[in-house]
Amino acid sequence: MLPNLFEKVRAELQEQIRTAPAVCLTTDCWTSNTTTSYMSVTCHYITDFKLRSNLLDCFVVAESHTSQNLAQELSRVAKEWGIQDKIAACVTDNASNIVKAVNDILKWNHVRCFAHLLNLTVRSSVHQTEIQALILKVKSIAEYVRRSTVASAKLREMQLQMGQVQLRMKQDVATRWNSTYFMMQRAIEIKEPLVSTMALLNPLLPALTPEEWDITKEVCDILKPFEEVTVEMSSERFVTGSKAILMARGLQRIVAHRQRNPSTHEPVKGMVNFLAADLEKRFGQIERVRVLAEATLLDPRFKKHAFVIERNAEETVSRVVGAATHAATPTLPSTEEEEEEEGGTTVNPPSEPVPQFWADFEERVTTLRPGVQNPSTGAMLEIKGFLAEPLIPRKADPLEWWRVRALVYQNICTVMKTRLCIVATSVPSERVFSKTGQIITDRRNRLSPSKVRELVFLNANL
Repeated sequence: MLPNLFEKVRAELQEQIRTAPAVCLTTDCWTSNTTTSYMSVTCHYITDFKLRSNLLDCFVVAESHTSQNLAQELSRVAKEWGIQDKIAACVTDNASNIVKAVNDILKWNHVRCFAHLLNLTVRSSVHQTEIQALILKVKSIAEYVRRSTVASAKLREMQLQMGQVQLRMKQDVATRWNSTYFMMQRAIEIKEPLVSTMALLNPLLPALTPEEWDITKEVCDILKPFEEVTVEMSSERFVTGSKAILMARGLQRIVAHRQRNPSTHEPVKGMVNFLAADLEKRFGQIERVRVLAEATLLDPRFKKHAFVIERNAEETVSRVVGAATHAATPTLPSTEEEEEEEGGTTVNPPSEPVPQFWADFEERVTTLRPGVQNPSTGAMLEIKGFLAEPLIPRKADPLEWWRVRALVYQNICTVMKTRLCIVATSVPSERVFSKTGQIITDRRNRLSPSKVRELVFLNANL
């Protein structure tokens, strides 16, 4: 039953994805508890003005993870699904092998995972000596409370006495910066009962000084916007690629504000300065990432207003006009004779060259004659009309706006479908492995790779 259902669902999805005008891929690799290496590929596309997401494949990579081998696997998946000519972008993490595979070998538009870049920035900033020492103190307390039944019971008792909600300590995970943030935030939330518990039990652990508690709170306040951005940009149900420029600029402004109003604590000032420098290093040129800039421009919530540098906005407009011109398909006569309307009026524009003394006039009035517009003129008219329309609310659905105006901006809409399908992160591929880890457990460690592939595919797509 399982192979039959797998083939049935796969055939249905192949037919659906083949009709998509463009797709965005995400990919990632993972090693199971049986030391088997898996690679996942997800696909994101727009149909009926809705953003769709599907898992294309989750398979074993037996060979070493060289750029050439990864490129071959990605190329194979693209050919099997008939999308090799529809790939608008491929989103991956920052690993050099996959970047080279997508950029240099496959020659696809490569987009670095926004969440991964933020992870690198934040983890580097908190690895400063003073901040790291503080985190290790909080971590040791969290480990002690979570490991000791006496400490856990005493903490609940103290929370009850102080009229607080009974909350448990959280512990961080080495590979996720936001788990460190959650751990420190929880310590701040239960500070009073936690301090009382540690004072009563008196474990051989270094306690936080009042100044260190203040620093912990400031660090959490600084990291909170980074966590909120990570959550928003990791969505699969909503358009995210068009938000990348705004999110990066927003974080830069928040950090710059903290630089202008510096903390009284030197470790916090050092952390803020590091964040500012690293954000500029990783996101300073984000407006120059073409596919993200074009997605931002074509999002009716943002358009040119998302750009800080006017020149980048104008260059993006020019590229979109060029793509819309290419997408336009002017109607040609079916025979060599001029086609006429029912009333006998010629509908084709005259084909003879324009005399030089008429050139200026023709250039000024050609946009007033819809019947004689060339594709370039039509695209320019569409982009002007689109940019002149008022922005829609930030929480509105941009694809629904495009559905209503698809006939008004036909050629620009065609380009839009190849850009708003782009996701900002490779989180969809990572989520696949969260499910895979629940399938390949210690009690199910003898599942064959083919069965794992079928189970994961059906879990993601049914």
